[in-house]
Amino acid sequence: MTDAAVQMSNYGARFGIDPSALAGRKILIIVENLPLPFDRRVWQEAQTLKAAGAEVAIICPTGKDYESRYEELNGIHIYRHPLAEGKGAAGYLKEYAAALFHETRLAWKIFFRHGFDTIHGCNPPDLVFLVALPFKLLGRRYLFDHHDINPELFEAKFGKRGFFWRMLLWAEWLNFKAARVVISTNESYRQIAIERGGKRPEDVFVVRSGPDLSRIRAVPPNESLKNGRRHLIGYVGVMGEQEGIDLLLESVRHLVDRGREDIQFVLVGGGPALDNLRALSRRMGLADYVTFTGRAPDQLLLEVLSTSDICVNPDRVNPMNDKSTMNKILEYMALEKPIVQFEVTEGRVSAGDASLYARANDTQDFAAKLEELLDDPERRKRMGAYGKARVSNDLHWGASVAPLLAAYKRLAPK
Repeated sequence: MTDAAVQMSNYGARFGIDPSALAGRKILIIVENLPLPFDRRVWQEAQTLKAAGAEVAIICPTGKDYESRYEELNGIHIYRHPLAEGKGAAGYLKEYAAALFHETRLAWKIFFRHGFDTIHGCNPPDLVFLVALPFKLLGRRYLFDHHDINPELFEAKFGKRGFFWRMLLWAEWLNFKAARVVISTNESYRQIAIERGGKRPEDVFVVRSGPDLSRIRAVPPNESLKNGRRHLIGYVGVMGEQEGIDLLLESVRHLVDRGREDIQFVLVGGGPALDNLRALSRRMGLADYVTFTGRAPDQLLLEVLSTSDICVNPDRVNPMNDKSTMNKILEYMALEKPIVQFEVTEGRVSAGDASLYARANDTQDFAAKLEELLDDPERRKRMGAYGKARVSNDLHWGASVAPLLAAYKRLAPK
């Protein structure tokens, strides 16, 4: 047995996957916005499908540390293409056009080299169905993996609707219509697939992005991260315009103005707004209280979370964030950390009593919730234990294996 086969066998055994469940199936996964295996959700999906007996190939962009145009990992074929992130309408149009060109080119290459019976298309954007259409004419099936609600994302970014918002709605509808089966990241997304996308309920499966508990584990705390202070508050996620880091910085300023100089904030992650957020922190006089690590290896990420007294999710309240499940929430819970976030529907569905909920986009209330928890270590301990139990019982990746395989069985030819 090869090393890849052994790894897949071990992976399948860990999650109780029948190695013959998808025997004979050949699957092509297309991802436009993140490289594999960096995209943890899609990599877990790919490994699950492989462990169930399917042959799996992936098309994705290159990225930092993932520059190779072809790689085979755990028996999964990964084909990568260059991608320059766009800004503004013209930039996004250029980015998506280039991605579609490379995805189409590589799809035909994989079709003749490996073959596939199913295209598993991940958004954003809602354009992968265009790659799938000619293969549908050849009898191949299309499954839509619904990661983002792009009309809501556009509205959150630009504060308006208009022509481009309507175009995104149209593209989303076409994507749903092209798909035989849809997998949604939560119940809110499932309702969108049914109500806005016109899908039958029996064709939409909820596959949550739960953490792999073999990877998300506590490590010894790193006290140096506290910068000599008593408490550490941690954040892990994208540094973008809609992630609410500016709101978090306002909350930090409220705490400092109240005389709370015993708290260090460490924010882990890269993204398009990272440099602007660092500059904003300096202008607000917070550079000594807030550490931006940038994109960091897993060891540092786990050290930050393991050392933190509280973890935060400052996503501003808008239709996008209200309906979306944030992976960081589940990772915080897996490491037994209490959470503070604004009041959002899916955030409460995931965290429940593991979190305190500040009023929508109210930075003073957010700061008050942080202070309340910092001064109550017993409550922090109870909340952390609740979150750990919830993830361990219901929200880890193993709980998503069955619905993912059920979606593929639904997709099987009659």
